[in-house]
Amino acid sequence: MADEDVTAEILMNIPLRDAKDSPVTRRADTAVSIIRNHVARHSKTPIEDVWIDPKVNEKIWEHGRKKISSSISVKVIKLQDGTAEVIFP
Repeated sequence: MADEDVTAEILMNIPLRDAKDSPVTRRADTAVSIIRNHVARHSKTPIEDVWIDPKVNEKIWEHGRKKISSSISVKVIKLQDGTAEVIFP
């Protein structure tokens, strides 16, 4: 990632409470899709163009599939080619 390719950087607190409404065995999977949808909506990019860093994924899965946190703070970097990267601040 080159600095001249960056269009915008946004810090987001994403609530993951809705993932706790899903079945216990699918909570972490649902949390990843909630993050993807939230970033796509607020950065105005298609869902397919949202890239989630493996460290963010590890943080979600830190306590296993069943026990996820209520929210997560991430940094969204929007690039000129229309993609959005989700990383830790």
